[in-house]
Amino acid sequence: MKSRSILLAAAAAVAFTGVASAKDLNKIGISLGSMGNPFFVALANGATNKAKEVNPNVEVTALGYDYDMNKQFTQIDNFIAAGVDLILLNPADPKAVAPAIARAQAAGIPVVAVDTAAEGADATVTTDNVQAGEIACQFIVDKLGGKGDVVIVNGPQVSSVIDRVVGCKKVFGANSGINVLSDDQDAKGSRDGGLNVMQSLLTRFEKIDAVFAINDPTGIGASLASKQANRTNLFITAVDGAPDIEAELKDSSSLVLASSSQDPYAMAQLATQIGIDLLNGKKPEQQVTLMPSKLVTRDNIADYKGWTAAR
Repeated sequence: MKSRSILLAAAAAVAFTGVASAKDLNKIGISLGSMGNPFFVALANGATNKAKEVNPNVEVTALGYDYDMNKQFTQIDNFIAAGVDLILLNPADPKAVAPAIARAQAAGIPVVAVDTAAEGADATVTTDNVQAGEIACQFIVDKLGGKGDVVIVNGPQVSSVIDRVVGCKKVFGANSGINVLSDDQDAKGSRDGGLNVMQSLLTRFEKIDAVFAINDPTGIGASLASKQANRTNLFITAVDGAPDIEAELKDSSSLVLASSSQDPYAMAQLATQIGIDLLNGKKPEQQVTLMPSKLVTRDNIADYKGWTAAR
């Protein structure tokens, strides 16, 4: 009987501790690449709307660090000083951001990374980027009938880009008729970078049948370079499903034929829910949660609900 009383007392203590450690969601700080980028705008909107489901009066501060690492550090420190309950971030540098994350955690603030993993974050929510690379490059293999000369226009070596290229190479490597001419040129994930790198690749290689670009801006830049060089006998796939690529897929003159989509709104909703769970002592089953990617093509673009679609 005595042992049963001890067990009951212990259980009560655990329950009491769980309640005591729970925190209300009153303030969220969000640090993202650029609020001029529709991807990050959709992330901010998704997080805000999920937070307001929990507390309609929640104060959400979403800021762009404009790809300046020091600016992101300052934002995180300001969030800590403001006493936010949760921080969501897309890291400027996945490793260098670790000390700032540690400072937030020391202040009792959970940190959830979105889109790109960040060292030390309590959790990460991102697109299944390996899958995104696989389906974009399987489209290339299928359209070429398993034979052809292809290039991969690479980008900054963050986890999302690395994973996309891993997935793409896995598919190309399984098809002996696919010859990868280049896979290491960094186009900086931008339209201008895609234009410049593709111009160089077109000069180097007389025959290119298809291009995998690590994101939509890169793919659009590669398409522009190919048109300018009168090399329109190739086609391009990419990753993102961004508003700009929707227009490309609806334009019959574009060389971009497909893009593996991301859903930043849903990504941020899930990241916010995981953050709320962390506040209440519930850790996610996995440190990294992967969201599936779907291939958007000219055939299904009419049915695609993109980043800016009403929710």
